[in-house]
Amino acid sequence: MTDAGAVGSDAAGQDWASVTAASPSGAIRMKVTEQGLPLAVKVDAAELHRDPSQLAAEMLRLCQRAAARAGLAKRKQLQEAGMSAAALARTGLPTEADVARQEIVEEQDYDTEPQSWLRTV
Repeated sequence: MTDAGAVGSDAAGQDWASVTAASPSGAIRMKVTEQGLPLAVKVDAAELHRDPSQLAAEMLRLCQRAAARAGLAKRKQLQEAGMSAAALARTGLPTEADVARQEIVEEQDYDTEPQSWLRTV
């Protein structure tokens, strides 16, 4: 789950855009900047019993996934504004194929299955 396009400003008046990403189970939800820096984190209590390094790795993957999707959204925005294909290529922003490839590799490389199917009620 990713929601691109939230825009606001910080205390200094600097504009920022944010993206929200969640783990497959929805137990970890993160709001990050377009660059992937965390703004807000929500973790279900059951996830706090996981190995800290596994939890940190999952949070990092969510930040990276959200940043890639935000970059793709920015690329589409620039394309719709009339930027040439050559100029878009120089921006370094990911293409749809780049993001899809990254997510497939992520699914194959990392165990994203829940530790348990049981959830607290």
